Amino acid sequence: MSKHMPPYPPEFRTEAIRLARTSGKLHAEIARELGMTGETLRLWLKQADLDEGKRSDGLTSDEQEELRRLRRENRILREEREILKKAAAFCAQETNSLR
Repeated sequence: MSKHMPPYPPEFRTEAIRLARTSGKLHAEIARELGMTGETLRLWLKQADLDEGKRSDGLTSDEQEELRRLRRENRILREEREILKKAAAFCAQETNSLR
């Protein structure tokens, strides 16, 4: 069985952040009441602050998504380049063998 839990619904995350910011309770207490770890809530709060421009010590969610997209695109382009290199080498070899 996996130790990784499925992601929480966005509404749950939004409500947890709202509670942490407005309830006046300790974040660890709120996390315990919601059945999650304090570290998860802390990371959500940090990400929300980044997304809202309250912090600048990390990437916003949009920036993270763009980075993931660009890394995926870069990986695909590298794979395509390798295929083209192999095809060019094969064609060169075939051309030389016809002479």
